[in-house]
Amino acid sequence: MQTPSKFFLILITLLSLTGLFFVFEASTVESFKLFGHQYYFFKQQAIWLILSFAVLFLASKLKINFFKKFALHFYVLAIFLLILTFIPGIGLKLNGASRWISLPFGTLQPVEVFKFVLINFYAYLLSKKLDLSSFLFFLFVPIVIVLLQPDFGSMMILVATSIVMYFLAGGKIKWLSILLGVGFFLALAVVLLSPYRRERLTTFLNPSENVQGDSYHVRQITLALGGGSWFGRGIGNSQQKYSYVPEASSDSIFAIVAEEVGFIGSFLIISLFALYFILANLMVKDKALNKYEYLLYYGILAWMAIQLIFNLSAVVVLLPLSGMPLPFFSQGGSSLLMSFFASGVLLSIASHAKIKK
Repeated sequence: MQTPSKFFLILITLLSLTGLFFVFEASTVESFKLFGHQYYFFKQQAIWLILSFAVLFLASKLKINFFKKFALHFYVLAIFLLILTFIPGIGLKLNGASRWISLPFGTLQPVEVFKFVLINFYAYLLSKKLDLSSFLFFLFVPIVIVLLQPDFGSMMILVATSIVMYFLAGGKIKWLSILLGVGFFLALAVVLLSPYRRERLTTFLNPSENVQGDSYHVRQITLALGGGSWFGRGIGNSQQKYSYVPEASSDSIFAIVAEEVGFIGSFLIISLFALYFILANLMVKDKALNKYEYLLYYGILAWMAIQLIFNLSAVVVLLPLSGMPLPFFSQGGSSLLMSFFASGVLLSIASHAKIKK
């Protein structure tokens, strides 16, 4: 394993262990309230983390042609998994959303798997032919299913990542502009047609309205960020984790991080995420990637970057709250597992690609 790859692996370990620590910090109150002790969510996340390291190792050893050969098969299978979320007895409905599948050892959120599957499929499809109609068709089907769940946040990530991949494959600026415009107005239409999403948008634009609803949550997140100041309240001293901030250990975990370690600590953690992308680029700096490998590699990085930006933007109230996990940090096995799996694929591409002559 080359030096950048070694540092990349060390960085993933550091990010995920830091994330595990803050999952514990943010979940102790909720865990005690629901299960009578502080460690339930921490133990669950620790188990997923161990499994994730195993998955990363497996993915790093698989040859990339395996993913290319079965790209269409994986796409069809992942669509099937998305549909299973609606099947009674298999799908699990929480808070009005059908996003999970019940498993003997827990739950699986198929859309997290589909994010990688779609990137892999587009890498395969666009490396053969840059066809806009095929591109739109294979995006339309999962988008409809994901919106029916409903999962607007994941829909945004799928669309944004797909558009980036179309650009990486050589798509013309004219078509990209049209795609972005159509995507924006479709997203706006989806928001306006849904009372729940419309309320979230109203809250974002005018936080003084609905002070006991979504505006309350936005205010609590803002208080967490402001309460941290430069150096934070100190580890374990978060006030907003006492059931004030929504999804404190998952989607809003960075608000708790910022409250406890302040601006300086938050900046250091964001720097670690930036280093993830720097090291990923260094791993293939001297490698001759074919078009499929190139699209898969940078499609994964685009996905990770978009999800990171969307999550942090929602936490600092630059975007409406939309339920996107923070890679390597947020509580939730599916997201953690797929972040590790995708990172393993990056390591595999970097290790198997030929050196430039």
